[in-house]
Amino acid sequence: MSENTQLQLFIQNALQEDLGDGDHSSLACIPATAVGEVQLLAKENGILAGVNAALEVFKTVDSQIQTTVFMHDGAAIAPGDVVLKAKGSSRSLLAAERLLLNIMQRMSGIATHANRLMRLTEGTKAVVLDTRKTTPGMRFLEKEAVKIGGGGNHRFGLYDMIMLKDNHIDFAGGIPQAIDSVHEYLKKKGKSLRIEVEARDLDEVQQILDKGGIHRIMLDNFSVEDTRTAVALINGQYEVESSGGITETTLQDYARCGVDFISVGALTHHIKSLDLSLKAV
Repeated sequence: MSENTQLQLFIQNALQEDLGDGDHSSLACIPATAVGEVQLLAKENGILAGVNAALEVFKTVDSQIQTTVFMHDGAAIAPGDVVLKAKGSSRSLLAAERLLLNIMQRMSGIATHANRLMRLTEGTKAVVLDTRKTTPGMRFLEKEAVKIGGGGNHRFGLYDMIMLKDNHIDFAGGIPQAIDSVHEYLKKKGKSLRIEVEARDLDEVQQILDKGGIHRIMLDNFSVEDTRTAVALINGQYEVESSGGITETTLQDYARCGVDFISVGALTHHIKSLDLSLKAV
């Protein structure tokens, strides 16, 4: 499914959820012929995200709505900035308002946080990644917001990368057995997927190195000191990702260890939406 088709389906479902059999507040007091104009205002500093999705919301609600965009995804915004204006049926503008703000506020909040974390990695090669800890149905938008903020995307779902975590390894009987099983499976299915293996300690890092045949090692809940040791042990043979409880306070220390990636689940599942408003002109 293309990203545009996914967006259209998402908007249609979200509008049905919100509108039901009609916006009776507007239907009751606003004439069908009434025309209005609104502007999207920034109310706090941050990184803008979701403009393209907002335009698609307007288009889906009413193709006759006319829009003028002044600021685009990735722009730094400040209180009072006018992001866009829209003119058309007053009823249509009100029907689009909440969904548009829900999308843009959340995406802008994520982009702002991703940008803040990426600034902490300056001077290192580390890229901050999202995870699968996303809002059901909004993963494609939230991961897009991470990229807009300057971060990177981890796997999109369970289907586009092999990721052997602690439970996989334990159920498979160990690291060598799990890696062997993956290669047999991929060969049988005719698939070519990147393989990442989680290590819980330095001993498991060595086990992964001894076995080989993978692309990335995830250091799960390692201390900064053990991360530095692991990076030296891996010595560039595979990509290295730090994960597990890393915050704004500790992220810079992990980045300076020489890891390639730092995954932060809170980037999408524990986020403060950016304050935006849609007001009548």
